[in-house]
Amino acid sequence: MQHLHAYWRMQYIESPKEKDNGKENPFRVLPFLEDREGLIIKRSQHSYVVMNRFPYNAGHVLIIPYREVSELEHLELDESCDFWNLIIETKMLLARVLKPDGFNIGFNLGSAAGAGIPMHLHCHVVPRWNGDTNFMPVIGDTKVLPQALDAMWERLTAAMINK
Repeated sequence: MQHLHAYWRMQYIESPKEKDNGKENPFRVLPFLEDREGLIIKRSQHSYVVMNRFPYNAGHVLIIPYREVSELEHLELDESCDFWNLIIETKMLLARVLKPDGFNIGFNLGSAAGAGIPMHLHCHVVPRWNGDTNFMPVIGDTKVLPQALDAMWERLTAAMINK
């Protein structure tokens, strides 16, 4: 019998599932952490890129504006330009470093749409490979990630610096 370890999953399973009331927004705390501790890959003037601690796939990152807004239209023009440029730059970085066959890039706007932190806009950029979906998520409710978050962070930050 082989054993698969999703070491990060228990933290997610056991994390409080409170609604917005009283819950601290981690997206406001992350920018004050050191990059490695926060798994921040890049900071720009109005936004930052962070590894998703509970990824759907290897290389799954979030692009987040510093200012807490819940909707795209609430971003000021300079924030919006910075945000979208960082989304594009991040997609290009992941394409260069991880060489995926495609991407899922998107937003969950509002809790009804699946937003875990609906009060703070964020964009998911998820690399995808042909055949990366298998029986594990369907039957075992388990996603197999081929690289630890720290190792992926090191790989992506090194590539961001050396581009």
